[in-house]
Amino acid sequence: MTNRRLIPIYTTRGDLGALMQYPYLFNISGEWIGFINEEKEVYSVLGNYVGYLADGPRILRKRAYSFDKPRLEPPEYPGRILVPATVPLAPMMSELTYSVIDLLEEEPERLSTVDGGELREDMD
Repeated sequence: MTNRRLIPIYTTRGDLGALMQYPYLFNISGEWIGFINEEKEVYSVLGNYVGYLADGPRILRKRAYSFDKPRLEPPEYPGRILVPATVPLAPMMSELTYSVIDLLEEEPERLSTVDGGELREDMD
């Protein structure tokens, strides 16, 4: 993949949770875990809505959510990226209300890799 700018995505605790190379999201091992659309909505590699990109930046979602958003067709597989040895320190994060969760802290399995994850449909 080309060497476009990588943007660190942090957790509320200030840990590095993912990296964004728009529109792709990668885990801290450099594997593709999702993508972001123009409305800053975050989708898994399967095209399922998982949350939204908030300021910070971090990936959040309403705690009470019906998951009825239509599935999107994922973009072409980007391959792995080279993860930088260091990233900037996380900015101070505001506390979350009870109605919002930090997806990378509470439900990281929703952003699994192409070849893994417990939310993947079984192949018969």
